[in-house]
Amino acid sequence: MKSEFTLRLKHADKKLAQGAAREALELIDKIESKLSRYIPGSDVWQINHMEAGQTLYLSELCYDCLLEGLKAYEQTGGLFDVTLGQRIEHRKNKQTSPPPPITGQLVIVPNQAAIQCNEPGREIDLGGIGKGFALDQAKQVIQEWGIESGILSAGASTHLAFGPQEWRLGLSAKKATHDIKLQNQALSASGSAIQDAHIVSPVDDGQTYPYPRVWVLHESATWADVWSTAAMLMSPEELGESAEHFAQLFAEDPETGMVVRLYPEEAPV
Repeated sequence: MKSEFTLRLKHADKKLAQGAAREALELIDKIESKLSRYIPGSDVWQINHMEAGQTLYLSELCYDCLLEGLKAYEQTGGLFDVTLGQRIEHRKNKQTSPPPPITGQLVIVPNQAAIQCNEPGREIDLGGIGKGFALDQAKQVIQEWGIESGILSAGASTHLAFGPQEWRLGLSAKKATHDIKLQNQALSASGSAIQDAHIVSPVDDGQTYPYPRVWVLHESATWADVWSTAAMLMSPEELGESAEHFAQLFAEDPETGMVVRLYPEEAPV
Protein backbone atom coordinates (compact mmCIF):
# COMPACT_ATOMS: atom_id res chain seq x y z
CA MET A 1 0.00 0.00 0.00
CA LYS A 2 3.12 2.17 0.11
CA SER A 3 1.85 4.08 3.14
CA GLU A 4 2.95 4.55 6.72
CA PHE A 5 0.10 3.60 9.04
CA THR A 6 -0.28 5.57 12.26
CA LEU A 7 -2.62 4.64 15.12
CA ARG A 8 -3.52 7.11 17.86
CA LEU A 9 -5.60 5.44 20.57
CA LYS A 10 -7.07 6.82 23.79
CA HIS A 11 -7.37 4.53 26.80
CA ALA A 12 -6.47 4.69 30.48
CA ASP A 13 -4.48 1.43 30.26
CA LYS A 14 -1.37 2.10 28.18
CA LYS A 15 -0.40 -1.56 27.88
CA LEU A 16 -3.86 -2.52 26.70
CA ALA A 17 -3.74 0.20 24.04
CA GLN A 18 -0.30 -0.97 22.95
CA GLY A 19 -1.59 -4.54 22.64
CA ALA A 20 -4.51 -3.38 20.53
CA ALA A 21 -2.22 -1.34 18.30
CA ARG A 22 0.18 -4.24 17.88
CA GLU A 23 -2.57 -6.63 16.81
CA ALA A 24 -4.04 -4.04 14.43
CA LEU A 25 -0.67 -3.42 12.79
CA GLU A 26 -0.10 -7.15 12.41
CA LEU A 27 -3.46 -7.36 10.65
CA ILE A 28 -2.52 -4.47 8.35
CA ASP A 29 0.70 -6.31 7.45
CA LYS A 30 -1.35 -9.42 6.71
CA ILE A 31 -3.72 -7.45 4.50
CA GLU A 32 -0.74 -6.03 2.60
CA SER A 33 0.59 -9.57 2.04
CA LYS A 34 -2.74 -10.61 0.52
CA LEU A 35 -3.74 -7.51 -1.47
CA SER A 36 -0.46 -6.21 -2.91
CA ARG A 37 -0.02 -6.91 -6.59
CA TYR A 38 3.75 -6.52 -6.17
CA ILE A 39 4.35 -9.30 -3.62
CA PRO A 40 4.95 -12.64 -5.39
CA GLY A 41 2.51 -15.23 -4.10
CA SER A 42 -0.03 -12.76 -2.74
CA ASP A 43 -3.66 -13.39 -3.59
CA VAL A 44 -3.73 -10.48 -6.03
CA TRP A 45 -0.41 -11.50 -7.60
CA GLN A 46 -1.83 -14.97 -8.20
CA ILE A 47 -5.04 -13.55 -9.70
CA ASN A 48 -2.97 -11.48 -12.11
CA HIS A 49 -1.16 -14.61 -13.30
CA MET A 50 -4.24 -16.77 -13.86
CA GLU A 51 -4.94 -18.50 -17.15
CA ALA A 52 -8.27 -19.12 -18.85
CA GLY A 53 -10.36 -21.73 -17.06
CA GLN A 54 -8.52 -21.48 -13.74
CA THR A 55 -10.22 -21.06 -10.36
CA LEU A 56 -8.26 -19.58 -7.46
CA TYR A 57 -9.27 -19.88 -3.81
CA LEU A 58 -8.67 -16.68 -1.87
CA SER A 59 -8.21 -15.51 1.68
CA GLU A 60 -11.34 -14.06 3.23
CA LEU A 61 -9.60 -10.68 3.43
CA CYS A 62 -8.93 -10.53 -0.29
CA TYR A 63 -12.36 -11.90 -1.15
CA ASP A 64 -14.11 -9.32 1.04
CA CYS A 65 -12.08 -6.48 -0.47
CA LEU A 66 -12.87 -7.66 -4.01
CA LEU A 67 -16.58 -7.77 -3.14
CA GLU A 68 -16.37 -4.18 -1.94
CA GLY A 69 -14.62 -3.31 -5.20
CA LEU A 70 -17.44 -4.95 -7.17
CA LYS A 71 -20.04 -2.96 -5.22
CA ALA A 72 -18.03 0.19 -5.88
CA TYR A 73 -17.99 -0.54 -9.62
CA GLU A 74 -21.77 -0.82 -9.59
CA GLN A 75 -22.35 2.22 -7.37
CA THR A 76 -20.04 4.51 -9.37
CA GLY A 77 -21.45 3.48 -12.74
CA GLY A 78 -18.22 1.68 -13.65
CA LEU A 79 -15.86 4.58 -12.92
CA PHE A 80 -14.24 2.76 -10.00
CA ASP A 81 -12.73 -0.41 -11.47
CA VAL A 82 -10.14 -2.53 -9.63
CA THR A 83 -9.29 -4.52 -12.78
CA LEU A 84 -7.38 -1.75 -14.58
CA GLY A 85 -3.92 -2.79 -13.38
CA GLN A 86 -2.36 -2.70 -16.85
CA ARG A 87 -3.61 0.83 -17.49
CA ILE A 88 -2.44 1.94 -14.06
CA GLU A 89 1.06 0.61 -14.78
CA HIS A 90 0.97 2.36 -18.16
CA ARG A 91 0.21 5.66 -16.42
CA LYS A 92 2.72 5.11 -13.61
CA ASN A 93 5.48 4.49 -16.15
CA LYS A 94 4.45 7.64 -18.08
CA GLN A 95 4.37 5.80 -21.36
CA THR A 96 3.49 7.85 -24.43
CA SER A 97 1.96 4.95 -26.36
CA PRO A 98 -1.83 4.43 -26.31
CA PRO A 99 -3.02 2.73 -23.11
CA PRO A 100 -3.53 -1.03 -23.33
CA PRO A 101 -7.03 -2.14 -24.32
CA ILE A 102 -9.36 -3.42 -21.63
CA THR A 103 -9.71 -7.15 -22.25
CA GLY A 104 -10.29 -10.33 -20.28
CA GLN A 105 -12.88 -11.41 -17.76
CA LEU A 106 -12.67 -12.37 -14.09
CA VAL A 107 -15.67 -13.69 -12.16
CA ILE A 108 -15.97 -13.56 -8.39
CA VAL A 109 -17.56 -16.78 -7.18
CA PRO A 110 -20.68 -16.00 -5.11
CA ASN A 111 -20.77 -17.28 -1.52
CA GLN A 112 -17.29 -18.78 -1.79
CA ALA A 113 -13.88 -17.17 -1.39
CA ALA A 114 -12.77 -17.85 -4.95
CA ILE A 115 -12.35 -16.20 -8.33
CA GLN A 116 -12.49 -17.60 -11.85
CA CYS A 117 -10.61 -16.48 -14.94
CA ASN A 118 -12.73 -16.83 -18.06
CA GLU A 119 -10.27 -14.90 -20.20
CA PRO A 120 -6.88 -13.47 -19.15
CA GLY A 121 -6.17 -9.78 -19.57
CA ARG A 122 -7.63 -8.15 -16.49
CA GLU A 123 -5.18 -7.25 -13.72
CA ILE A 124 -6.28 -6.39 -10.20
CA ASP A 125 -4.96 -3.25 -8.52
CA LEU A 126 -6.49 -2.36 -5.16
CA GLY A 127 -4.63 0.93 -4.73
CA GLY A 128 -7.84 2.94 -4.69
CA ILE A 129 -9.51 0.92 -1.95
CA GLY A 130 -6.87 -1.05 -0.03
CA LYS A 131 -5.83 1.59 2.52
CA GLY A 132 -9.39 2.35 3.54
CA PHE A 133 -10.22 -1.36 3.71
CA ALA A 134 -7.20 -1.94 5.97
CA LEU A 135 -8.25 0.89 8.29
CA ASP A 136 -11.80 -0.47 8.61
CA GLN A 137 -10.45 -3.91 9.46
CA ALA A 138 -7.97 -2.49 11.98
CA LYS A 139 -10.72 -0.47 13.66
CA GLN A 140 -12.73 -3.66 14.29
CA VAL A 141 -9.76 -5.31 15.98
CA ILE A 142 -9.04 -2.26 18.13
CA GLN A 143 -12.63 -1.95 19.29
CA GLU A 144 -12.63 -5.62 20.30
CA TRP A 145 -9.93 -4.66 22.82
CA GLY A 146 -12.30 -2.17 24.38
CA ILE A 147 -10.68 0.94 22.91
CA GLU A 148 -13.45 3.50 22.53
CA SER A 149 -11.67 6.40 20.83
CA GLY A 150 -8.89 6.90 18.32
CA ILE A 151 -7.85 7.93 14.85
CA LEU A 152 -6.17 5.61 12.36
CA SER A 153 -4.24 7.00 9.40
CA ALA A 154 -2.84 5.54 6.20
CA GLY A 155 -0.26 8.10 5.19
CA ALA A 156 -1.70 11.56 4.68
CA SER A 157 -4.50 10.46 2.38
CA THR A 158 -6.92 8.33 4.43
CA HIS A 159 -8.01 8.73 8.07
CA LEU A 160 -10.60 6.96 10.20
CA ALA A 161 -11.80 8.44 13.49
CA PHE A 162 -13.99 6.62 15.99
CA GLY A 163 -15.36 7.38 19.42
CA PRO A 164 -16.50 10.59 21.12
CA GLN A 165 -13.36 12.67 20.55
CA GLU A 166 -13.13 15.12 17.65
CA TRP A 167 -9.89 15.14 15.69
CA ARG A 168 -8.77 18.26 13.82
CA LEU A 169 -7.38 17.70 10.33
CA GLY A 170 -6.31 20.11 7.62
CA LEU A 171 -7.35 20.00 3.96
CA SER A 172 -4.38 21.52 2.15
CA ALA A 173 -5.09 23.19 -1.18
CA LYS A 174 -2.71 25.24 -3.33
CA LYS A 175 -3.45 28.56 -1.65
CA ALA A 176 -4.81 27.67 1.79
CA THR A 177 -5.54 24.94 4.32
CA HIS A 178 -9.04 24.43 5.67
CA ASP A 179 -9.44 22.73 9.06
CA ILE A 180 -12.21 20.23 9.74
CA LYS A 181 -13.18 18.17 12.76
CA LEU A 182 -13.45 14.42 12.20
CA GLN A 183 -15.61 12.33 14.53
CA ASN A 184 -16.89 8.81 13.84
CA GLN A 185 -16.10 9.29 10.17
CA ALA A 186 -13.44 8.63 7.59
CA LEU A 187 -11.71 11.17 5.38
CA SER A 188 -9.97 10.30 2.13
CA ALA A 189 -8.12 12.59 -0.27
CA SER A 190 -7.22 12.17 -3.92
CA GLY A 191 -5.48 14.55 -6.26
CA SER A 192 -3.93 14.95 -9.68
CA ALA A 193 -0.65 16.25 -8.28
CA ILE A 194 -0.12 13.33 -5.93
CA GLN A 195 -1.15 9.70 -6.28
CA ASP A 196 -2.71 10.34 -9.69
CA ALA A 197 -1.24 7.09 -10.97
CA HIS A 198 -4.16 5.03 -9.66
CA ILE A 199 -6.82 7.42 -10.95
CA VAL A 200 -7.47 5.89 -14.36
CA SER A 201 -10.74 6.12 -16.20
CA PRO A 202 -12.11 2.94 -17.79
CA VAL A 203 -14.10 4.99 -20.31
CA ASP A 204 -11.88 7.94 -21.26
CA ASP A 205 -8.24 7.47 -22.31
CA GLY A 206 -7.58 11.20 -22.22
CA GLN A 207 -9.41 12.06 -19.05
CA THR A 208 -9.03 15.40 -17.36
CA TYR A 209 -9.75 16.17 -13.74
CA PRO A 210 -12.32 18.90 -12.97
CA TYR A 211 -10.67 19.51 -9.58
CA PRO A 212 -6.97 19.25 -8.64
CA ARG A 213 -7.86 17.69 -5.27
CA VAL A 214 -10.95 16.26 -3.62
CA TRP A 215 -11.70 15.16 -0.06
CA VAL A 216 -14.58 12.84 0.81
CA LEU A 217 -16.09 12.15 4.23
CA HIS A 218 -17.89 8.85 4.73
CA GLU A 219 -18.68 6.60 7.69
CA SER A 220 -16.48 3.91 6.11
CA ALA A 221 -12.80 4.37 5.24
CA THR A 222 -13.20 1.84 2.42
CA TRP A 223 -15.91 3.92 0.83
CA ALA A 224 -14.24 7.25 1.51
CA ASP A 225 -11.32 5.84 -0.52
CA VAL A 226 -13.65 4.66 -3.28
CA TRP A 227 -15.48 7.95 -3.62
CA SER A 228 -12.42 10.18 -3.43
CA THR A 229 -10.97 8.20 -6.34
CA ALA A 230 -14.18 8.16 -8.37
CA ALA A 231 -14.88 11.83 -7.67
CA MET A 232 -11.69 12.83 -9.46
CA LEU A 233 -13.18 11.40 -12.68
CA MET A 234 -16.63 12.96 -12.31
CA SER A 235 -18.01 16.18 -13.68
CA PRO A 236 -19.64 18.60 -11.22
CA GLU A 237 -23.03 17.42 -12.49
CA GLU A 238 -22.15 13.76 -11.91
CA LEU A 239 -20.91 14.58 -8.43
CA GLY A 240 -24.22 16.23 -7.64
CA GLU A 241 -26.09 13.12 -8.76
CA SER A 242 -23.89 10.97 -6.51
CA ALA A 243 -23.92 13.21 -3.42
CA GLU A 244 -26.27 10.89 -1.51
CA HIS A 245 -23.46 8.34 -1.28
CA PHE A 246 -21.12 10.35 0.96
CA ALA A 247 -21.41 12.66 3.95
CA GLN A 248 -19.42 15.62 2.60
CA LEU A 249 -17.28 16.47 -0.40
CA PHE A 250 -14.64 19.19 -0.52
CA ALA A 251 -12.56 20.20 -3.54
CA GLU A 252 -9.80 22.57 -4.50
CA ASP A 253 -11.14 25.26 -6.78
CA PRO A 254 -8.93 25.13 -9.89
CA GLU A 255 -9.11 28.91 -10.36
CA THR A 256 -8.62 30.21 -6.83
CA GLY A 257 -6.60 27.37 -5.29
CA MET A 258 -8.92 27.50 -2.26
CA VAL A 259 -10.90 24.72 -0.58
CA VAL A 260 -14.63 24.75 -1.33
CA ARG A 261 -17.32 22.53 0.11
CA LEU A 262 -19.36 21.15 -2.78
CA TYR A 263 -21.73 18.93 -0.85
CA PRO A 264 -24.01 18.78 1.02
CA GLU A 265 -24.25 22.33 -0.31
CA GLU A 266 -22.01 24.47 -2.40
CA ALA A 267 -20.41 27.11 -0.21
CA PRO A 268 -16.98 28.70 0.05
CA VAL A 269 -15.07 27.79 3.18
